[in-house]
Amino acid sequence: MKASPAPEASPSPLAAPLAAYLDHARVQRRLAPRSLQIYADALRRLQQCAERDGVELLKLQPPQARRWAARLHAEAELAPRSMALLLSAWRGLYRWLGRERLVELNPFDGLRAPKAAKPLPKALAVDDAVQLAEYAPGGREPSDVLDRCIVELLYGCGLRVAELVGLDLQASAAAQGWIDLAGAEAQVLGKGSKRRSVPLGRAALAALQDWLALRPGLARAGEPALLVGARGGRLGAPQIRARLKARALAAGMPTHVHPHMLRHSFASHLLQSSGDLRAVQELLGHAHITTTQVYTQLDFQHLAKVYDAAHPRAKKK
Repeated sequence: MKASPAPEASPSPLAAPLAAYLDHARVQRRLAPRSLQIYADALRRLQQCAERDGVELLKLQPPQARRWAARLHAEAELAPRSMALLLSAWRGLYRWLGRERLVELNPFDGLRAPKAAKPLPKALAVDDAVQLAEYAPGGREPSDVLDRCIVELLYGCGLRVAELVGLDLQASAAAQGWIDLAGAEAQVLGKGSKRRSVPLGRAALAALQDWLALRPGLARAGEPALLVGARGGRLGAPQIRARLKARALAAGMPTHVHPHMLRHSFASHLLQSSGDLRAVQELLGHAHITTTQVYTQLDFQHLAKVYDAAHPRAKKK
């Protein structure tokens, strides 16, 4: 008779103060289930460290706390973001223990995870962006006209997807944003509830006019949204992402395309052509110039590729 496999070992129960803190996070702080799972995993790691070194958690001192963090970073090869989540849970635990008068100090105060390298935003090549915008397998089919309008507003105007979703046909007290065809502008509500005007280029205006010619037959009566779906209501961000993904795949794009990639492409291509960082900042609606400066690195990458491809001294023998 074949022996049945041994049952998997269940995680050891959390020590009383750790379990009490997790209950506090669930009941008082009302953390989401996923967040509670992250906290529970972090507390189990803390308990394992204490058991391994024979340390009482209520008597933990900063030097030992630093050693545990360094050891986990090295042995478990945790990424900076994972380390930050871990340390945040541990600091929260000891902050709560302090309020409960169970500890006198927080051994994790001032202890920070290593900084994660910020990846550069990904942008399409100019030819790919143009190909995506002009791709029209169905010609004047409403779906294709709508998709082209979406691409032209994201790439041609540098809109965030939330700004695009919030656009109405015309200005009103309830409108987050609207289209001004006469002025060839989009009025959008950006981050921090800041309004800005974004110019509509020739291609974006043409795509808008094509869509507006078809929209009355698709929108529900009284629907204020500029972009509407099959049921006649306002398109949401998930729908726009799905439509853009499908269009990019059909158009043969070399990478996954999402709305913010088109915003990155708008900024990168505009900076390559104009070199005017302040203008790009204004068009994107960035509060600080440092946020926009990341595109100068993309611009340098583009110039470096041109140099490597064209300069006789850059060619490898």
